[in-house]
Amino acid sequence: MPRNTLVGENALEDSKALIKGMGTKALIVTGKNVTKSGAVKTLTSSLDEIGIAHTIFNDIPGEPTVPMIEEGVKAYRENACDFLIAIGGGSPLDSAKAIAAMAVLDGSIASYMGKEIEGEFPPMVLIPTTAGTGSEATKFTIITDLEKNIKMLLKGDALVPDLAILDYRFTITAPPGVTAATGMDALTHAVEAYTSRRGNPLTELYALDAIKRIFAFLPAAYKDGSDKKAREEMLLAAYEAGVCINNASVTLVHGMSRPLGANFHIPHGISNAMLIKECLTYAADGCYEKFAAIARAIGAAEESTDNITAATAFLDKLGELCGTLEIPTLREYGIDKNEFDALMDKMAHDAIASGSPGNTIKIITEDDIKTVYKKLW
Repeated sequence: MPRNTLVGENALEDSKALIKGMGTKALIVTGKNVTKSGAVKTLTSSLDEIGIAHTIFNDIPGEPTVPMIEEGVKAYRENACDFLIAIGGGSPLDSAKAIAAMAVLDGSIASYMGKEIEGEFPPMVLIPTTAGTGSEATKFTIITDLEKNIKMLLKGDALVPDLAILDYRFTITAPPGVTAATGMDALTHAVEAYTSRRGNPLTELYALDAIKRIFAFLPAAYKDGSDKKAREEMLLAAYEAGVCINNASVTLVHGMSRPLGANFHIPHGISNAMLIKECLTYAADGCYEKFAAIARAIGAAEESTDNITAATAFLDKLGELCGTLEIPTLREYGIDKNEFDALMDKMAHDAIASGSPGNTIKIITEDDIKTVYKKLW
């Protein structure tokens, strides 16, 4: 878990003493839309009050790539920064982790795929403006390698931030589409962690709580972005789910989602949402009792309902949620089926190579992956 986490409307104000102890000049990693929203101005005003110098790096227009990280490292060094603050969705938060690492490490970040990233990195403060990736809580960063056309899952305990600031007010401006995509990402984290081979009683506790919050409050946040209660509950759920994947990891959905996103440039949360019901339906017979427990927790099944019937009820509720959030199919998104079919072998290979499907409580092969991909049509 992050060393410190502050929650609530006064979280940024309450964090000043902690931030002041981290350094003298911060590289603020963000995006142009977050800058326009006024969130960055709120942050810089707080930094000015405590005498912390800062440089804004907002060249993160979308999901981060290797060149974006290289530019961020250049900005960090040229401006003599000594710690980082990221404010935004998963892309700026993931970028800040990668920049912090590569400000210390040698070579290209692409060379660290598949390795445990270690080092004494600059302090990091992460402030989410969406409720989804849980990056403010995790030891992961996802960076796209444009040369190989893959999304690299990079990890290391040293990437866990020193401070996470959870203030739902920063999420109010997230539009419905972003709210749906990021919320489904958080749900995917929670369900996969709960049903992972690597889960434990503590991750089960966090995961089940996150799942209950998301089913209860994501439709409300999607329908009315100004619903403060829904926004706060979703921010807490995303954080809980982030803690879960730190310790229990993800499974089949994420393994199949990253190649889909890398090859067709589908936002990560949407590609998860496109996949989640088919993936979990395929994996359900490996742990009916876990899916049944989720169904009972969200009120989709009674305590007396048998596990298979209850698990099916959960999957039905999952489909209903995707419908409520207007999650598109591959065809509706505009993906060409012939191109998809041509890339299927590569995507299945990349999915297995990521290691995530191996955490599923069911043996998953490349042929299984292709079977599920075909079901998306």
